[in-house]
Amino acid sequence: MANTAHLMRRQSSRDLYAQRSLDRMEMKELRGRLVTMENGHPIHRTHVIYGATNQAFEDTSPNRRSSETPTSKASSTEGPVGLKPEGGECERESWDSKLTFLLATVGYAVGLGNVWRFPYLAQKNGGGAFLIPYFVMLAIEGIPIFYLELAIGQRLRKGAIGVWHQVSPYLGGIGISSAVVSFNVALYYNSIIAWCLFYFAQSFQAELPWSECPKKYFNNGSYISEPECAVSSPTQYFWYRTTLQISEDINHPETFNYKIALALIIAWILVYMCMIKGIASSGKVVYVTATFPYIVLVIFFFRGITLKGMGDGLVHLFTPKWHKILDPVVWLEAGTQIFFSLGLAFGGLIAFSSYNPVDNNCYRDAIMVSMTNCLTSMFAGIVVFSIIGFKATMVYEKCLAIRNETLLEIFGPEYTKMSFPEAGEKVAVMLNDTVTNYIMPHLPECDLQKELDNTASGTGLAFIIFTEAINQFPGAQFWSVLFFLMLFTLGIDSQFGTLEGVVTSIVDMKLFPNLRKEYLTGGLCLICCLLSMGFAHGAGSYIFLLFDMYSGNFPLLIIAFCECIGIAYVYGVKRFADDIELMTGQRPGIYWLICWKYLSPLAMLSILISSFAELIMEGSSYEAWISSEGDTMKKPWPLWAILLVLVMVLASVLWIPGLAICRYMGIQVIDDEERAWFPADELRDFHGLEPRPVSALETLLFCTRPDGSERCCWPGCCDTDDDE
Repeated sequence: MANTAHLMRRQSSRDLYAQRSLDRMEMKELRGRLVTMENGHPIHRTHVIYGATNQAFEDTSPNRRSSETPTSKASSTEGPVGLKPEGGECERESWDSKLTFLLATVGYAVGLGNVWRFPYLAQKNGGGAFLIPYFVMLAIEGIPIFYLELAIGQRLRKGAIGVWHQVSPYLGGIGISSAVVSFNVALYYNSIIAWCLFYFAQSFQAELPWSECPKKYFNNGSYISEPECAVSSPTQYFWYRTTLQISEDINHPETFNYKIALALIIAWILVYMCMIKGIASSGKVVYVTATFPYIVLVIFFFRGITLKGMGDGLVHLFTPKWHKILDPVVWLEAGTQIFFSLGLAFGGLIAFSSYNPVDNNCYRDAIMVSMTNCLTSMFAGIVVFSIIGFKATMVYEKCLAIRNETLLEIFGPEYTKMSFPEAGEKVAVMLNDTVTNYIMPHLPECDLQKELDNTASGTGLAFIIFTEAINQFPGAQFWSVLFFLMLFTLGIDSQFGTLEGVVTSIVDMKLFPNLRKEYLTGGLCLICCLLSMGFAHGAGSYIFLLFDMYSGNFPLLIIAFCECIGIAYVYGVKRFADDIELMTGQRPGIYWLICWKYLSPLAMLSILISSFAELIMEGSSYEAWISSEGDTMKKPWPLWAILLVLVMVLASVLWIPGLAICRYMGIQVIDDEERAWFPADELRDFHGLEPRPVSALETLLFCTRPDGSERCCWPGCCDTDDDE
């Protein structure tokens, strides 16, 4: 979400402080009278009612225009690029360049999940076979919704709250729900940035502090390795004990973690600086935050392919296990990964596209960014598993060395020709014509495949497995600095974008109309910083996991489902296609219309129901660190944690039905605003669009009437006629 502040901050400031040259009545009159010249005669845009199910929307679709407005290709000699709205709409800011928009959108979509979740899901769910459900869900769920959000934001030219309120006043709660989810996500997401900062600072030591176990000294001067570290590993000990100072369950925080608290404060200060002084004055920050992770990934790629065991890691990742395709959980996880890795339903994509020119090709942008995101996931998987293959090979060879050394010490060189009984059994060995009885010692189990399977998702991959692999590199400090700086940039450009969406929503709602935006942003960051101290104690990582698992998944699925319903059944899928044709000059294919109206809502509903069913049948638990065993153990969530989850989910999604009920009862929560300027006639003339008849296929699939309006297709559905 790299450049959200650059866009939203100026828009919000303009809404609060802009001095307009025309009064409101003049501006409304001029906006309603967009004049285009043809053969020296002025042609005025005609206003008619837009939509079968949303009569408040103004019709600018090409198939419902007045007969007074002729269509001409003569005006196509001048593109719509230079079109300016009359009456002050030209005050609206826009992207500095198309490249800035693309980089910002890529920075928004590509995040930590591409690096530390996709590789784990791929190897867990069938290797190369996982790519089939992954790309199927991308085609029916990911790209269509990505395309939808870019198109609706570019068409209506407002933020998430304004867009859905303009689609229908009863749908304004969708935008508020997106803002609430963004707040919840921003609240815990900064903990990752704080952890990265802590590891980044520790990486400058002469010897990495997680490279070996710390010593425990006694009064007589002797020492041993820390017992907890000895039964686990140096990287696990540093993560759980030094960094998190973790407790053994969520109910007993034990100590306050001052180091992470200080890192959180620094992280929030950096976020505030990015929002106020960074990209607000220049969009060039996006050129760093969006491209630096790719530079680091490329560097790690060339390092990874030179490592011993690289091939074992890649074979393990991509070897297809075809039977996994029949497992519904694999499809569920593929759809969930696509949904969240693209950053759908947060409102950020709508805000980004609202600052594009009206003739921008949003279809091409959706395809390009979505495929970039998915290819980044695959490239990150190659990088991660080339290094994991190296780490597994090193562990395997070390295990074999210890095993062979033990056998050589007991049985001599002849052990290579012997077969051994189980540990604890007697074994007779003849050495120099003498038979000696031994008790078979316990030998370590050396299995390369088990080591390759021992991967993790999320923080476990980044702070335990990857750091263990980096320990084996020459110049490990350099690689550690590079890796955690990459994670930092991946997180920070998403974090201040997410939080800026919350700030802009507060400004749009006019909750504090007289408060300057700098103070509002600072106050919100301060509140979030204080609340985030709940993650800076012994049980903080468990609370982080609770937020990570539930604050975004169910609410975002519900929000995206409502977005599809709003476009397909309220705004009208044909009218949406008409608008896209006006903007891009190309009508979206029938496939996209089917996805928006049927396939995408069905996919999200299936994921939602399956997730609830899985939660009910299998329950939910968290991995608690048991210091005496040096390992994690699953524990059930306590009752108060379950209630916290319910509060988070309900506080996010209840805005959708709540605002609809308020609107029905005449309570206006969101103010009705003027519709954004949209040069429908100029775009129609520029692209040379002619009125097109409704095809038989559209009538069959979407129940479209000959006049272009839509009706419900199922028995008992309210069928509203639009008589104009």
